[in-house]
Amino acid sequence: MTETEQTQIEWAQMRRALAMTWAGMWAERITHAFWPVWSVLFICIGTLMLGLHDSAPVEAVWAGIIAAVAAFAWFVYRGLRVFRIPRRADALARIDAALPGRPISTLMDKPAIGADDPASVALWRAHQARASQAARNARPVEPDLRVARRDPFALRYVAVLLLAVALLFGSLLRVGTVTQMTPGSGQALATGPAWEGWIEPPAYTGLPTLYMADIDADRIEVPQESRVVVRFYGKVGELTLAETVSGRTGEVPPASDPEQEFAITQSGTLSVQGPGGRDWQIAMRQDDAPTVEITGEAETSVDGQMTLPFTASDDYGVIGGTARIELDLAEVDRRHGLAADPEPRAAIEMPVPLPISGDRAEFEERLVENFSQHPWAHLPVRLSVTVEDAAGLTGAAQPQLMDLPARRFFDPLAAALIEQRRDLLWTRANGKRVAQVLRTISHRPEEGLFSKETDYLRLRTIIRRLEANLIAGLDTETQDEIAQALWDLAIELEDGDLDDALERLREAQERLQQAMKNGASDEEIARLMQELRDATRDYMRQLAQQSQRENEEARENGDPMPNDDAMNMTQDDLQRMMDRIQELMEQGRMAEAQQALEELQRMLENMEVRQGQGEGQQSPGQQAMEGLAETLRDQQGLSDEAFRDLQEQFNPGNNEGQQQGEGQQGQQESQQPGQGQGQGQGQGQQPGQGQQGGDQQQAQPGEGQGEGQGLDQSLAERQRSLRQELDRQRGQLPGVGGEQGEAAREALDRAGRAMDDAEDALRNDDLPEAIDRQAEAMDALRDGIRNLGDALAEEQRQQQGGENTQMGDAQGAQRDPLGRNPGTNGQSLESGDEMLQGEDVYRRARELLDEIRRRSGDSERSEEEREYLKRLLERF
Repeated sequence: MTETEQTQIEWAQMRRALAMTWAGMWAERITHAFWPVWSVLFICIGTLMLGLHDSAPVEAVWAGIIAAVAAFAWFVYRGLRVFRIPRRADALARIDAALPGRPISTLMDKPAIGADDPASVALWRAHQARASQAARNARPVEPDLRVARRDPFALRYVAVLLLAVALLFGSLLRVGTVTQMTPGSGQALATGPAWEGWIEPPAYTGLPTLYMADIDADRIEVPQESRVVVRFYGKVGELTLAETVSGRTGEVPPASDPEQEFAITQSGTLSVQGPGGRDWQIAMRQDDAPTVEITGEAETSVDGQMTLPFTASDDYGVIGGTARIELDLAEVDRRHGLAADPEPRAAIEMPVPLPISGDRAEFEERLVENFSQHPWAHLPVRLSVTVEDAAGLTGAAQPQLMDLPARRFFDPLAAALIEQRRDLLWTRANGKRVAQVLRTISHRPEEGLFSKETDYLRLRTIIRRLEANLIAGLDTETQDEIAQALWDLAIELEDGDLDDALERLREAQERLQQAMKNGASDEEIARLMQELRDATRDYMRQLAQQSQRENEEARENGDPMPNDDAMNMTQDDLQRMMDRIQELMEQGRMAEAQQALEELQRMLENMEVRQGQGEGQQSPGQQAMEGLAETLRDQQGLSDEAFRDLQEQFNPGNNEGQQQGEGQQGQQESQQPGQGQGQGQGQGQQPGQGQQGGDQQQAQPGEGQGEGQGLDQSLAERQRSLRQELDRQRGQLPGVGGEQGEAAREALDRAGRAMDDAEDALRNDDLPEAIDRQAEAMDALRDGIRNLGDALAEEQRQQQGGENTQMGDAQGAQRDPLGRNPGTNGQSLESGDEMLQGEDVYRRARELLDEIRRRSGDSERSEEEREYLKRLLERF
């Protein structure tokens, strides 16, 4: 391409930029001058398309038309005054201003002096050449269409929004109807008779509005109280309305009224008579009253909270309701403090709970309330429940006679105080009698009646205050205060022992946790651990006593035993868990010990004592689950030792202290199968022996490769023994079927194959490969235990009909009070993440990962070690 052609192309681009800039200036000046004009047009068109003029008085419509025309004319005139036609020179100047140095102005300039000087001419030409080169970079300049300063209230957007709504919901056909309106009439008259009408059901029905002109059927079924709106257009009197559905009497508007509106209150006929008229048979669908029914007996929790199930239904939905409780005075046993006439007391009313989401046409809910402190507690009452729909119709359930559910007190002194509290609230006339009874109770109390001296002093204070106010006259406020004091004292007497035991337990746990964080001595740790054991034993005893009292009360009343399906934990389970905590602390694994201690605390706060611990024999399922869990722990200990051996190969002597402490743990863990499984370990080498040999060789690092091979050989033999034990356990599995049972057997097969591979890797001195295979074996064992527990639970549910079964089988024996299967090192098989809570655990995990990353990037380490560390990072 020649220089001339390139120049032509560049100047063509400049001309195109000039044309586009000029067009933009036209758009800019038109917008700035006439934006109010099209805003007025948009508002007028949108209003007409929506048909707003049809529902407005004619005078208002014509006033709006005149105002719109005047505004339109004014804004056109104002726009013409401020509008200036843009010239091409203006566009060229705008482009020139957008370029650096204004090269276009330079090209149009002429030299004032030096026209005869060759040097000046040469300089001018060079200047013109540079300007020409800069002018070739000219680009179109965007117009400024913003009018925000001229329209601070954004009225133009209101006009655009109105037009958009009209385009979506309006019609262009309605625009022409404005020409048919004449001043002085109250409605728009068409050139010929026409009509339109709507039937609008009540909003609470959720049914759509019916456009009568589009209804093809002659019979229409509509809800009660539906609104009918009919409009006539054209000459008045040519169309009339005849109906028998409103039931209107008295002053009824003329049948030819251009607009009529009424509600459907009965079935009948509806017809538009005249040219283009129609007839309909209206069938009114009666709005039925809602119904409510109490579906069960009231249940009472330990703290006295009542739960009463009920169902409610309505054809269109329930919007509210009330539960009312009234004293059934005729059924009250009028003896002792209840012999006097009661003081007037308002009935108990509470709103009926409704579903938060979903359909309210039919639902099931429960009334939940605690009436333990009400004066009518345990007295005969009448409970009635009513519900209401949106139409104002109500429905009531059959009144239920019952004793008002409330908390029961098992401590004799607490029960006596509650009875006197009830008598005092029954009527203030009982004040003198209540004071005498309380003095009798507190006079020379026998040893053990009051657990604390402060309780006795509180009772004496209440008596003195009651007697003092009886002299001046007991008022309602003092009556309520004394009743509240009696309630608080009864609660303290009833729950004080258990609460105190729980508080001592928490304090012991806090002191032990603090000592662990501060690195206390072994003697201090042992002393605090013993304190924790004593506090736990005391708490368990108090729980057992409370459970026994509740069970005796349930048997006396013929009620079902409370908490039959609760998860249980024996004293032996707690003892084993505390032994595990102490073992972790002795090994210096404080983070794990702390998380196990926190887990123990959560269990104790949610557990229920299992009575008669040790009664009965374990089922085959229980034995199988315990044996597999023991095998999993042995496999975990064996994998830990293999990992320590691998660390010793890469860093001789660095882990000696840790190996000495943890080797004892491995020895204890390897001996557990022999202790817990009896004769099952008779075949092959005992794991405990293998562990002992491993510890002896491990205690002497650096004595030659032969000894290291002997250590690996010992680990391989122990792995083989563990594999044989797994085979024995698989042969003794109970005959559970179903998908879960098959999945359990398949998982144990995978675990066996992984153990074989781990044994081969150990014999070949391939510790990284052995650790990977051992991890696979542990994962498969966890899956097998979980599936076996699910299969046993499903089998028991089928045997007991699937209802109200206790978790007494293998799954129940293996789960903790929070419903999880225990795994290795205190972790939960089903929700191990729950165990990993706490800042220290997360911090320790991050530190370990950072250390692994650092070592994997250390080029001075061996390739084998770095490969293994990389596999660890990929795995975790």
